[in-house]
Amino acid sequence: MKIKALIEKRNDKVKEMQGILDKAKEETRAMTEEEMTRFNDLEKEIKELDATIEAETRAKGLEIIEDMKHDDKVEERALAEERAFECYIRGIVEERADVNMTTGDNGAVIPSSIANKIIKKVYDISPIYQLAIRYNVGGTLNIPYYDESTQSITMAYATEFTELESTSGKFASIELKGFLAGVLTKVSKSLINNSQFAIVPFVINAMAESIARWIEKELLNGTTGKIEGLSTVTQKVTAASATAVTADELIDLQETVPDVYQGPAIWIMNKATRTAIRKLKDNEGNYILNKDATSRWGYTLFGKDVYTSDNMPGMEAGKTAIYYGDMSGLAVKLSEEMNIEVLREKFATQHAVGVVGWLEMDSKVENAQKIAKLVMKTA
Repeated sequence: MKIKALIEKRNDKVKEMQGILDKAKEETRAMTEEEMTRFNDLEKEIKELDATIEAETRAKGLEIIEDMKHDDKVEERALAEERAFECYIRGIVEERADVNMTTGDNGAVIPSSIANKIIKKVYDISPIYQLAIRYNVGGTLNIPYYDESTQSITMAYATEFTELESTSGKFASIELKGFLAGVLTKVSKSLINNSQFAIVPFVINAMAESIARWIEKELLNGTTGKIEGLSTVTQKVTAASATAVTADELIDLQETVPDVYQGPAIWIMNKATRTAIRKLKDNEGNYILNKDATSRWGYTLFGKDVYTSDNMPGMEAGKTAIYYGDMSGLAVKLSEEMNIEVLREKFATQHAVGVVGWLEMDSKVENAQKIAKLVMKTA
């Protein structure tokens, strides 16, 4: 079943849950045993659908790799497309009609096999994008969630012949749209004319690194009126200083995230912030941040991996210096197809060839309980 169909099925079940609650509330009564059973069944089915949707999105990139690995015809065509792509950049005429580049007035559209390699490279480069929940669908996506931040379903002592008081949370949703963004990489013709230079890997890496840097910046910091990313995280600890953090504040930040979400949690910070934290010691004189060869990025803090990004602000007044939590609490919607083109004529006067990429993307916090942030004191 396609992801879109799974999401629609999930939304129908959420609406049914809301209907059960609304009916009980309208009649000023508690849910009946039958209603409660149905409510619990729906909640279980929604969790199962969520797990399936997550697995489907994570496996999407793997399907491409497996197909290319095991299907000889697909692999042969991918190699032919890569060769055609290289020939087009170098200005060599390719005679095979079945792999000819789709050309326009000023360039050619890169074959999907090349575009998929760039997307896979972005996935590998940016852990934040990799760990977030990704929805590869076009158009606007509404993701419902159950909110108990102001009121929740509670149980209390009761007196015989006295009506129970109805309590419940509420259903809300986040809306993921598609904000258009573009990236341009220019390749020197001097490099292109060097037959020994591996032009295809260069273009893939250059595009992927540029796209990954931009995506990570937006996911971490967001842009007003555009992609929100983690900028709207509500759980926070405010440092007592505008330029330094303490071990106690880091403990408070970690404890802000409920235990149920601690398993895959990570720390995200600027390298300068990590350097400052490396100098912090506990009451026994032991450093609290340690090198760890078994961790993903070489360091652990209170048992959790530490990831550094140049896109994170440093310890500056009023800035968010650290994120902590399970990054699957962040939802990312990327349009199914990334449009990438080679522009051979546009930059001819610069002795260069351009490679331009377009994508539509949006990101918002999907589960606010999974992530917390440490904000420096305002000066």
